[in-house]
Amino acid sequence: MNSKQLTIITGASRGLGRAMAEQLLSLPGQRLLCISRRGDEQLAAKARASGAVLEQWQQDLADPVPAAQRLAEWLRGLDGQAYGSATLINNAGTVGRTRPLAQAAVDELSQALRVGLEAPLLLTSAFLGATQAWGGVRKVLNISSGLGRNAMASQAPYCAAKAGMDHFSRAVALEEEALGTGAKIVSLAPGVIDTDMQVQLRGAEADMFPDRGRFERMKDQGQLDSPESAAAKVLAYLARADFGSKPVADVRDT
Repeated sequence: MNSKQLTIITGASRGLGRAMAEQLLSLPGQRLLCISRRGDEQLAAKARASGAVLEQWQQDLADPVPAAQRLAEWLRGLDGQAYGSATLINNAGTVGRTRPLAQAAVDELSQALRVGLEAPLLLTSAFLGATQAWGGVRKVLNISSGLGRNAMASQAPYCAAKAGMDHFSRAVALEEEALGTGAKIVSLAPGVIDTDMQVQLRGAEADMFPDRGRFERMKDQGQLDSPESAAAKVLAYLARADFGSKPVADVRDT
């Protein structure tokens, strides 16, 4: 089988997404497309040093229709038979301003759901449609969260986006399984990671976020995984032979 690998990652400019991108650039035969609001010259330099092929799109996923259309067109322009595998990693997400739903701004709620749920669904549709005739292994890895499975006050849009991601992954997994040669779909909760999102939660107004102390304690007690460690676990899960056997999984399954 062809050893060339194509991987697409959203939200690759920081946190878990960036750590995954950096680790993938160290692998042989890698072609990587990063979709983020800003580019990363350090990733570009690493790609040049390693001989990997890297393309970075500066794309706001709060406007997901053009992003999905661009991805579909780009994929159709590639020689799909040149890749042994093609993978879409939907990693981008946002917690927005942490506050009860009754006090949230509707434009911020809309943005959180567009980035966290609508964009992954549209990009998955574009990816599956454009690569349907490709001969290699195709995978979609949706980066979910424990908050998609356990509710938390003042986190309604993030909880809704991740719960929706889990369930659309289940539905699409059934569709692809029925094809016989379809893609493998997994929505994976990667654990609690020390990223900018955690900083945002710890800095939320206490009267707006009753669980703020919990996140402060996790930081103080060293319970947060590093982006680099979490990325290694997620990529190891992605490479497993049984990837796709469970459409909704937890990093503890690794």
